Amino acid sequence: MSAAPIRLLILGTGGMANTHAMNFSTIADVKLVAAVDVDIAKVRAFALRHDIPNTFTSVADAIAWGEFDAVTNVTPDSIHYPTTLPLLAAGKHVMCEKPLAENYAKADEMATAAEMSGLVNMVNLTYRNVAQVQKARQMVVDGEIGRVRHIEASYLQSWLVSKAWGDWETESQWLWRLSTKHGSNGVLGDVGIHILDFAGYGAATDIDHVFARLKTFEKAPGNKIGEYDLDANDSFTMTAEFTNGAMGVIHASRWATGHLNELRLRVHGDKGALEVIHRLDGSSLRACLQEDVEKAVWREIEVDPVKTNYEKFIAAIRGGYQEEPTFRHAAELQKVLDLALRTEIERREMRL
Repeated sequence: MSAAPIRLLILGTGGMANTHAMNFSTIADVKLVAAVDVDIAKVRAFALRHDIPNTFTSVADAIAWGEFDAVTNVTPDSIHYPTTLPLLAAGKHVMCEKPLAENYAKADEMATAAEMSGLVNMVNLTYRNVAQVQKARQMVVDGEIGRVRHIEASYLQSWLVSKAWGDWETESQWLWRLSTKHGSNGVLGDVGIHILDFAGYGAATDIDHVFARLKTFEKAPGNKIGEYDLDANDSFTMTAEFTNGAMGVIHASRWATGHLNELRLRVHGDKGALEVIHRLDGSSLRACLQEDVEKAVWREIEVDPVKTNYEKFIAAIRGGYQEEPTFRHAAELQKVLDLALRTEIERREMRL
């Protein structure tokens, strides 16, 4: 006799929530049972689109109903903390969108609560789903490129110079990402956590020291559109030293003309090197190894598909074990981001 399906509630019904709904609906032992959003029209339209039978306009009402096992939290950054804690207290497994919270203090509290609860907790660092970066990590761990000496990582987007993803000047889903009073920590908080994870995970190491510079560019008269003060950082550059002794550079921008959404990682060791490139149109992994090192010849490496975060979250619930990336991992990444903001203010390198 097969086990009962995992009953999943989707919290937040913005653009990314559709991605969650579509991914979870393809997993055989998952049933989408409810959706929550403060906007009743939005949540009802979302539920209709994804064939979800129950809707609520508050987390409290959903918890009072209680007929669900797990939650995927796809609310804006500043809403993760106040909504996730009561869900954990109610005994619900939680996958949360990144970043876990706006600062390390809140992220640490969430991670501690999750650890004490014994519930499955994951943060949807989506680029863990890239098979090429998982393969790169394994090659580093297996010693195929020797001791890692230098790391380069970048996350480039062009939505401030292109309307390929929509018109940021008129759409709230983009404008809030440019405004600190609307809960945004800019490109550092939005995609910085992705590229830090991409670099550290792919190179099988963690950041030890960091120094960052951040820049906010003029985007409108007075850098203001309606209720939005466009004061969040648009670009950042970071130098880092890693726990494995390597040095590195990490940077990201929303002004990267010609790059819709591209992550790139280069890991240089004393016996070889790896390069991962991930774009909307596909991913690649190249390596320079063994005799190819002498002539700097790079070869494409084929990789097998991997399980997604969505699949791993459900498998962990079903199997009763914890799965990466956890709240604790995301909290540690938030510590780096918080420190990067301090280094910009104090103009000096800092250690974690």
